[in-house]
Amino acid sequence: MTADDYCRRLAGASGSSLHYSVLFLPPARRRAVVALHAYWQQLRDAVDGASDPAIAGAQLEWWRAEVERLYTDTPQHPVTQALAPHRDEGGIRRDGMLRVLEGMRMVVGPARFRDTAALTRHCRLTGGSIAEMTAGICAVDEPAAAESARALGEGLQIVHILRELGDDARRGRIRIPLDDMTRFDVAPADILAGRYVDGFVPLMRCEAQRARDAFAEAARLLPPADPRAQLPGRIMAAIHGALLDELERDGFRVLHQRVALTPLRKLAIAWRTRMFA
Repeated sequence: MTADDYCRRLAGASGSSLHYSVLFLPPARRRAVVALHAYWQQLRDAVDGASDPAIAGAQLEWWRAEVERLYTDTPQHPVTQALAPHRDEGGIRRDGMLRVLEGMRMVVGPARFRDTAALTRHCRLTGGSIAEMTAGICAVDEPAAAESARALGEGLQIVHILRELGDDARRGRIRIPLDDMTRFDVAPADILAGRYVDGFVPLMRCEAQRARDAFAEAARLLPPADPRAQLPGRIMAAIHGALLDELERDGFRVLHQRVALTPLRKLAIAWRTRMFA
């Protein structure tokens, strides 16, 4: 198995949202984006797969060292080996990769976000940094592109958090801001126990609106660049917007199940977005 094959199986397999978002990119850029997302997936696996926070922290520290090895031409892992040929193309940057790692450190162990500022910081460091680097890979170089990408990544990460709320709770983690939970009279114990109390759906609608606002801000800031270069971000936003609608139609029953779109629906969204880009 080549390094690119490893990354594709990890993050860009057929049927995944990423697979359809990069469907229309040239092959080299597609491989770079998939490798970048595989890096993020490895960090998520390090945090989610370790029952001991100390082990998760140690794995993230290993990845910090591996990022340094990538930039000294000595990568050891298939993901960083796949990233190496694309390292100097403008999108994949050392500081951006380290920001993603910093954002993942925020959710090691039984994470709690005190307020919306903490949630926004986590989302911008993780999803925002990945989206910004992806825009760079796709050669979207206008000054407003980076801020647009960070807003897009924030929205994508919020949708991910809402969908994964039940899985997070089973790990003892809650990434919904505590001040929002207090406002809607939802206790952390309710989330951890999988209880759909009266304030749960209004709370979820509040968080869903944050994602929609972030998508709207990303669209407002999007520079008048080559639509083909912007296509991956637009497709990803459209797929996650549809997923968010599906979560809401289902009553946000996310504490006991994982809602997903079918591959056929994702493909239809990708083609429609391409036609109207």
